Amino acid sequence: MNLGEVCLETNDVIKMPDFYRNILNISSDCRDEVHQSIIEESITLSIYNNEEVNNNQNISIAFTVDDVGEEYERLLKLGIHIIDAPKLQPWGAKNMHFCDPDGNHIYFRSFPK
Repeated sequence: MNLGEVCLETNDVIKMPDFYRNILNISSDCRDEVHQSIIEESITLSIYNNEEVNNNQNISIAFTVDDVGEEYERLLKLGIHIIDAPKLQPWGAKNMHFCDPDGNHIYFRSFPK
């Protein structure tokens, strides 16, 4: 079984997908004001417009990247506020932590080879 989709609900369905396209370095022409999908390989990140969303900050998403140090430098150039700079964790991953525009927690991680 494979995870096929993660869906975020937001009250700014234009700003959120643009944020994720920037941090994930994915281009897309979708500008639907109700629903947008960001598809990479076989996984979809969907973002739906929901005017009742109240910035609950109740989700964390982790993305595995090749080199978290390189991604750290790239995100700094994009103006992303990094909460925790890359740090080797006891379980072997090197993580960094930041938030999306709605306050959801995002982690980029890499595993030393």
